[in-house]
Formats: sequence, C-alpha cells, structure tokens
Amino acid sequence: MSGAGERRAARSAVRDYHEAELRTLVNQVGVALDAYRAGELDAFEFDEILFQYSRAAKELWKFCNLTQPEFTAALIRKGPAQDWWERGAPRRRR
Repeated sequence: MSGAGERRAARSAVRDYHEAELRTLVNQVGVALDAYRAGELDAFEFDEILFQYSRAAKELWKFCNLTQPEFTAALIRKGPAQDWWERGAPRRRR
C-alpha cells in the first residue's frame, strides 16, 4: 500500500474506533438519563455523570487526534482496549 493509502486506511480505522467508543460513552449517558427520569438518580448525580462523559469524550478525542493517524491506528490494533469511561472519572482526593 502506498504512503497515502496507508494514511487513508489509518484515518479510517481511527475514525471508526472513535465513533464506536463515543457511541459507548453516549450510551452510558442514556442509561443515566433513564435512571434520572425514573427517579433513581437526583439532578446532582446525573450532573456528575454528564461531567464524567465530558471528560471521557475529551480524553478519547485527544487519543484519536493529537498524533499521526498511523501511530494511533497501530495502538488501537495492539490493544489493550482503553476504558474511556473510567478515564473520565473524577479524580478522588486522598
């Protein structure tokens, strides 16, 4: 494969990964919204989940966009999979 073809394939792999992982994060918010509407979470608990989503989505975006797509695609192929939701969790003070 040519350099341009490799780059195109890498961009496609990163884009597909980003979309799939973002879908997982959005689903977490959907579950939380359902719980909020059912009265299982209060507004502050739901807000914490939204904050975690925001942090997780930013971490995912940085991973997918701040380096060469070929390098990122290689990291995705090698694994292990990242837990973006956990990476967005608030840091607890000790």
